Amino acid sequence: MTDPPDEWLSRAFAALSDPVRRDIIARLTVGDATVSDLAAPYDMSLQAVSKHVKVLADAGLVSQRKEAQRRPVHLESRALAEMTGWIERHQQRAEQRMTRLEEVLADLPSSDTTGTSDTHGAGQ
Repeated sequence: MTDPPDEWLSRAFAALSDPVRRDIIARLTVGDATVSDLAAPYDMSLQAVSKHVKVLADAGLVSQRKEAQRRPVHLESRALAEMTGWIERHQQRAEQRMTRLEEVLADLPSSDTTGTSDTHGAGQ
């Protein structure tokens, strides 16, 4: 994750645009898994799942290390934390904006928008 933040975030969110890759991330929250383990529930080749893992790795969301004859895929939780932080910052800004708007609207004089108001006293 040495890219500028915008480039890294774009790659990370793009990597998560695919439902299989999102599912792989969800499965890795339980623990590391091999590509074979990750491929088991899908009707796709190991090569196809490996390509999904590569996209996730290129985005910095997962990593692989060699352990004897295995290469388990590991979730990079720090990357998810950074993405979550970005989302939370923008969510907080949006919520603050809505709060300010609600305060402004609450301070406006009340008006009857039903069209039944008798503003000229004709009904008296």
